[in-house]
Amino acid sequence: MFGNMGNMAGMMKKMQKLQGEMAKMQEELKKRTMEASAGGGAIKVVINGEKQIQSLKIDPTAVDPEDIEMLEDLVVAAINEAIKKVDDMMAQEMGKLTGGLNLPPGMF
Repeated sequence: MFGNMGNMAGMMKKMQKLQGEMAKMQEELKKRTMEASAGGGAIKVVINGEKQIQSLKIDPTAVDPEDIEMLEDLVVAAINEAIKKVDDMMAQEMGKLTGGLNLPPGMF
């Protein structure tokens, strides 16, 4: 019975270490930036790991006063792609730490 307790204590220690490593990695990933574009590069978005837009560039040729809706759609598409890139990067980097444990989102 006591051998089982030792295994549990060891496992808890490993989980605490993993949690610390994950927190450190999350802080580092927040500083990274990703770029996404839409409309063949007419719209470019740079976003950080906290999903905050750092910059938005709009090629003047994408601005058509007769079709503002198209421009709005391109901006939304570029932002959504940038957010997806951040999510994918976070999942990939966290997967390296957890070794594919498939932990539920938000566990750490």
